[in-house]
Amino acid sequence: NSCKMNPHGVVLARLRGQTGANRRQFRPAIPAFNQTRDDCSLKNSAHPTFADRKQHAAEAKKKLLEKFKTAPKLDDPELAAKRAEREAIAKAREARRIERERVKEETKARKAAELAEREAAARAAEAAEAAAREAEEKAELERHIAEEAAKKAERDARYAARKKRKR
Repeated sequence: NSCKMNPHGVVLARLRGQTGANRRQFRPAIPAFNQTRDDCSLKNSAHPTFADRKQHAAEAKKKLLEKFKTAPKLDDPELAAKRAEREAIAKAREARRIERERVKEETKARKAAELAEREAAARAAEAAEAAAREAEEKAELERHIAEEAAKKAERDARYAARKKRKR
């Protein structure tokens, strides 16, 4: 036989003419539904007959119905307590979120105020520096004007002395 079966019940057909460690040595084929009942069979071995399968389905249905019957009702005090606890947790979470946002806004406002204060201080320092520079320039200009006036007075005095000597 040129077919082999893997543990999952899939028939693997050996390709003709290929030998060795070829990756495509085996190809998956049709699942082994037509094989005899053995360890690779896909049939349900726990409930082989129709009556067994029908009984098993009825038992499963009954278990499911019992599960829903024993489930707690909406007006159960235990469920109400759990619901109240969840609501309290949600309110606490919302309060924490609001507190975080408030702290974030306060921090943002404080940083904005500090930035405005630094900018105002920088502008005041710049204005004071400009006023000092302007006062220094004005003093330099007055000193220069005074020097020029002194030089002119000296020149005028020399000129007048020279005129006086020539007469």
